[in-house]
Amino acid sequence: MRNLFFGAAVACLLAASGVQAQDPAPGSLGAQVAAARDPGAGAPVQYEIAFDNAAHHEAQVTATWRGVPAGPLKLQMSRSSPGRYAIHEFAKNVYRVTAVDGAGRALKIDRTDPYGWTVAGHDGVVKVTYTLYADRGDGTYSQVDATHAHLNMPATFLWASGFDDKPIRVSFKRADPAWKIATQLPPAAGLADTFWAPNLQYFMDSPTELSDFDLREWQVADGGRTYTFRLALHHNGTEADADQFAEKLKKIVPEHIKVFGQAPRFDFGTYTFIADYLPQITGDGMEHRNSTIISNASSLFRANFAQLGTASHELFHAWNVERIRPAELEPFDFTRANPTPSLWLAEGFTQYYGPLLIRRSGQSTVDAYLADLSRTLNGVVNGPGRQYGSPQEMSLRAPFVDAAAALDPTNPNIFTSYYPYGAVIGLALDLELRGRPRTATLDDYMKRLWRTHGVSETPYRPQDLQAALAEVSGDARFAERFFAASIQGSALPDFEPLFARAGLKLRPKSPKKAWLGAQRVRVSGSEVILDEAPAPGSALYAAGVERGDRILGIGRFEFAADADWQDALERLKPDETAKVRFIQRGQTREADLKVAADSTLEVVRFENAGLKPSRAQLAFRDRWLGPATPAP
Repeated sequence: MRNLFFGAAVACLLAASGVQAQDPAPGSLGAQVAAARDPGAGAPVQYEIAFDNAAHHEAQVTATWRGVPAGPLKLQMSRSSPGRYAIHEFAKNVYRVTAVDGAGRALKIDRTDPYGWTVAGHDGVVKVTYTLYADRGDGTYSQVDATHAHLNMPATFLWASGFDDKPIRVSFKRADPAWKIATQLPPAAGLADTFWAPNLQYFMDSPTELSDFDLREWQVADGGRTYTFRLALHHNGTEADADQFAEKLKKIVPEHIKVFGQAPRFDFGTYTFIADYLPQITGDGMEHRNSTIISNASSLFRANFAQLGTASHELFHAWNVERIRPAELEPFDFTRANPTPSLWLAEGFTQYYGPLLIRRSGQSTVDAYLADLSRTLNGVVNGPGRQYGSPQEMSLRAPFVDAAAALDPTNPNIFTSYYPYGAVIGLALDLELRGRPRTATLDDYMKRLWRTHGVSETPYRPQDLQAALAEVSGDARFAERFFAASIQGSALPDFEPLFARAGLKLRPKSPKKAWLGAQRVRVSGSEVILDEAPAPGSALYAAGVERGDRILGIGRFEFAADADWQDALERLKPDETAKVRFIQRGQTREADLKVAADSTLEVVRFENAGLKPSRAQLAFRDRWLGPATPAP
């Protein structure tokens, strides 16, 4: 049964923000979409996909190109996908490829490279049929089974060189009459289960879910326009779970709009949360222009609706990266990795705002928010990766880490993810701006980027980001110093006085606890094996102990089980000196080891640290985090 939920409209006043509506820049994807129309039955590119063998994870795809110029037609599967920054070899799951011309005559296909095929001898029409194997349900790949077809377009559909700017029609043949279709693609006029796209870029950015999902819809009014938000939820939960999740999503939407001063001009008037929460799913979240794919193996109830965090992150991307877009990603190249030095902002600032806007919407407590913030801050401040590169450097390493795979091992200490790294940069900049003589906020900075790059969809370069900070802060030298120190360099500010402005205390969490440089061990029989690389400069690192070594003992402690290891960590004291005995690649070794104090940090309210915040500090905190109302 199709279930609809209509919520109250949310109004957003833009006069105070100074954000003015304007049309996308000529040539931008927004302008192309605005000018596009349903190409009709004569669309030059047409796809049809069926799922007759869904139980064995196969789909059959038929693709037709009309008006093909004389000469061979080059067909290709993508090697990358919007929202991902590494290579993904989608062609490996394509087989049984055949082709005919407009008269139905068989055409010869040459496999010209691992990623493509060439078809010659056609009559201006090429019709290709192939089988796709799909069994990974996340934001990058596709999954087909008896319960659903979860489709990421680059992992599903091959495309033809020279047809990038041609409009497309796609028809889906449902394997089950109960299946519905969720996608940001607009429906074709008068045809069931058929949709269209203005060009290849939009089509490849439009994930689609076919299943018996629960649907919830509500309207959001903004700047004289009304948009429909949709939740297409494929899960094993209850109707009440779907209602509760939809209510949580409804509460965060206005907080996202407030940051930028207005909603994006969503194409075709809709934004769709496509959610798969099933045991066979791989956890993920992937942003798209007017939709998101969010997935988790846990149910909403089992996860206590923690999936809201991913949904908040991906919704923020509708502004930041889908429209406020790095120049290096525009247009997206499906044949290679698409690197940019600005992921610290595109992903990192989004990571900062995701949980913050949940807090501002009143759906988490200040203490819960601070606990999450503490983990992010601690990982960046105390993590070793920052010694090896700046946020821009870490952004450019994305093709090596963004779900990329290689056989040879990588030093685990040299990379700090641009997600938390950028989130901490966003935190630092937000707190610094709020305390400057000319008071501003990170929200003001995002509004500035929205006005100059998002509304018009004019891609930015790194120098544009510095110029925006100079304008918002009113201090070009401050912007220059900040970018030189913390964007091109890896310096971070002294956070303790920054937090104190909000009546928050930054302190060591367990200063009397021992820290050896690594905590995880793996027990194999009676052996205790170090299961993570020790941090450079730590006690274990200085002693020459490495991941995979068998730890025999430290001082008076002998190790034969995980409990022995944990007991030693509890009873060793900071500044204590002991001998560590271990076996490394068959050789028994012994070295001196000096125990350090645990450097883990936490941020807590003054009230929880025996301190009394002033009215000014409480007001600062409320302006930043929202009023301290309890979470429902």
